Amino acid sequence: MSEKSKSNSLLIKGGHLIDPAQNIDAPMDVLLRDGRVAEIAAPGNIRGGAETKFDARGLIVAPGFIDLHVHLREPGQAYKETVATGTAAAAAGGFTSVCCMPNTNPVIDSAEWVSWLLHPDRGALVNVFPLAAATLASRGATLTDFRALHRAGAVAVTDDGKPVLDDKVMRDTLRLSSDLNITVVQHAEDTRATEGCPMHEGPTSFRLGLRGSKASAEADVVERDVQLAQSTGGRLHVAHLSAEGSLTAVRRAKRAKARVTCEVTPHHFTLTDADIRDYDTRYKMNPPLRSASDVEALIAGIADGTVDAIATDHAPHAAYEKNQEFDRAPSGITGLETALGLSITRLHKDRQIPLMRIVELFTSGAARVFDLQARGTLAKGAHGDVTIFDPKKRWTYDAAKSLSKSHNSPFDGWSFTGKVVATIVGGRIVHDAR
Repeated sequence: MSEKSKSNSLLIKGGHLIDPAQNIDAPMDVLLRDGRVAEIAAPGNIRGGAETKFDARGLIVAPGFIDLHVHLREPGQAYKETVATGTAAAAAGGFTSVCCMPNTNPVIDSAEWVSWLLHPDRGALVNVFPLAAATLASRGATLTDFRALHRAGAVAVTDDGKPVLDDKVMRDTLRLSSDLNITVVQHAEDTRATEGCPMHEGPTSFRLGLRGSKASAEADVVERDVQLAQSTGGRLHVAHLSAEGSLTAVRRAKRAKARVTCEVTPHHFTLTDADIRDYDTRYKMNPPLRSASDVEALIAGIADGTVDAIATDHAPHAAYEKNQEFDRAPSGITGLETALGLSITRLHKDRQIPLMRIVELFTSGAARVFDLQARGTLAKGAHGDVTIFDPKKRWTYDAAKSLSKSHNSPFDGWSFTGKVVATIVGGRIVHDAR
C-alpha cells in the first residue's frame, strides 16, 4: 500500500459534492481525518490541514457507494470469486461497502461463519457486510438465530436463491424481523412455477424454443410478502425486483406506510429478453431479463422514488460453467465494475434522471435499507468512505481486464459515459484511476 493510502488525513479539493442525505449538490471541499469526515466546506474554506491532497476538479465527489447484493462466493467456491478479488472489483466500480449473500458452501447460517467472513484474513479491500441465512441451510424450514447472527455482524437475513415460500415460515420470519428490527431480504420467485424455465416467457422464449418463466411468478410472491409485512410489522426488502407487477405491489405498500423496500439491478433496467440471441448464456440471469414494458416500469420507479437502491447482484461464475447449453448454464453475471457507467448512461444521459437521484440510489437510499449507520453520507463524523467519478468520461468495458476472478458479463465491449476515478475507504485510497 502506498504512503498516500496510509495518510491519516486527506483533503479532497475542487470537486462538486453530491450528498443526497444532506441535500448538497454544490462545489465543496471535504477533509477526512482518522477514517472519518472531519469537515466539509465551500472551496478554499476548510480550516484544517491535511497530509495528502486529492485534486477533484471536474469530478463528482459522493458518499461511498453501497452495493446491497453481491456474491463473494466464499466459503466454498473460491474458484469463482473470493472476498479479496470481489472487493477489489467493488473498489474499481466505486463501491466502498458490499453486502454479501449467504448462499455459499456451507451456507452462512451461524454466527461463526459470519465472523469467518469478517476476519482480516479474507483480505477485504472495502467494507463487507454479511447477510445471513433466514433458515438453517436455507432449506426454508427452521429459522436461524437472528439475534446471534446480528450480534456477529450480519446486517440482514435472506435465503436468497431459495425463496421462503411457506406462508407460515415467512410470517414467522417477518414477525421476528419486527421484534428485532432486522430486514428480511426475499428473492421473490415461486420456484414451483419456474422450474425448468431458463428465461422470461415471451416471443423470444417461443422463438428460441425455451420454456418461459412468467413475471407473475415473481409478482405473486411480492404481493404475498407485502401483505405479510403489513400484518406483522416486519421489514421486507425485495431483492433484484424485475417485473412491473412486483413494482406495483411495492408502490402500494409504501403508500400504506408498510416497512417495504426494493432494489433494481443495472442489467434489469438496461436489457430485455429480446437481447438474448443465439442462446448467449451471458444473458442468463435470475430473475430473467424481462419485457420492454417491465424495463420502462422499473425506470419509472427509479425516477419517482419507489425504488430504494441500485444493487448489482454481482454473480461470478467460471467460464466453463457458463460455456454450456442455455438450459444448463448457471444464472448470473458480474456487475460491480459496470454499475455506475450503466446508471449514468441509461438513466442520466438517456432518460435525464438527475445525478442527485442516481447517487442517492447508491448511497443514502441503500444505507437506509439495512440501517448502515454513518454511511451513505459525508456529514461530519460519518465514515470516511468516498466515491469520486467523472460523469462525462467515455470509456469501454473490457471484461478480460476485470479485477473479478470471473468475466461473465454481457456488457463486454460496451461503451459507457461515467467513470470511477477514485474509491476511498475509511480515509484510505483503495482505487485510483488517475
